[in-house]
Amino acid sequence: MFSTVKLMASATSQRINQGYRMWMPSLPMVLLHAEHATESTPANAVFRVLPKMTKHEVKEYLTKIYDLPVVQVRTQNYLGKRMRMIGKRQIVYAKRPDYKKAFVTFDNTLADTGLGSFVPGMDTQGGEE
Repeated sequence: MFSTVKLMASATSQRINQGYRMWMPSLPMVLLHAEHATESTPANAVFRVLPKMTKHEVKEYLTKIYDLPVVQVRTQNYLGKRMRMIGKRQIVYAKRPDYKKAFVTFDNTLADTGLGSFVPGMDTQGGEE
């Protein structure tokens, strides 16, 4: 009887501790391509992510960390390129790592995807004084 009570108590304390964990992103996202919004199409971007990242993780990553209004996320898995290197004595086979592309569509409120920046107070012409 005491062992079951102890197990139940340890299970509840583990659940409580898991609720207070903070998730810090350690998953890299590389921006491959981005397009500004037009009158007919919303802004969209293409990211290269790890194959284990899901659509929900990509959306949470962009909304919670960068505060971007994400509407839709589509993903595609890609197999790494296989290579064959022929030497004098042997043939060596190699393979590049697999990856995933995430196609993100943003809300209509985001007009500029942030490519290029304007710093107020700085001259547009660098050579003029």
